Amino acid sequence: MIDKKFVKLGRSWGMIIPPWIIKLLDINPEQDTMNISIDKKRIIIEKAKKTD
Repeated sequence: MIDKKFVKLGRSWGMIIPPWIIKLLDINPEQDTMNISIDKKRIIIEKAKKTD
């Protein structure tokens, strides 16, 4: 588990994801789309399924 804080990005808030997590999840941040959902008090971020 990693403790992270939010950072201000203009009028929004973001969180920096370390490169090793991106690699571990096989995410290409320049091409892949992510699905974001909420379950009670959890934010769930998943790689979107590609529609060919």
